[in-house]
Amino acid sequence: QVQLVGSGGGLVQAGGSLRLSCAASGRSFSTYTMGWFRQAPGKEREFVAAISWSGGSTFHTDSVKGRFAISRDNAKNTVYLQMNSLKPEDTAVYYCAARQGAGVTSRAYDYWGQGTQVTVSS
Repeated sequence: QVQLVGSGGGLVQAGGSLRLSCAASGRSFSTYTMGWFRQAPGKEREFVAAISWSGGSTFHTDSVKGRFAISRDNAKNTVYLQMNSLKPEDTAVYYCAARQGAGVTSRAYDYWGQGTQVTVSS
């Protein structure tokens, strides 16, 4: 089992940047596929990005391609989401998640962090 703690959210103006972090505790972090999801008020949860256990394969949803980048540091048990050129529509609670299976396009995750708020002002 793995416990996830997300951080790094905040208030930023449109065009700005934030980097979210998700620290994992428990064994075998390096064997998990890691992902980021977000949920805006009144909307369904959206799958944003994912990264394979080795970091060699990534997925980014179309709306964030070229602006967001997922990465991981297995030595630090941490996954990151670098968010650049932020837009008001990126405003949401962002959740990190972990899954034991392979494949960066699957949306079936086993473990979830508590969420961190990102607010982008226009």
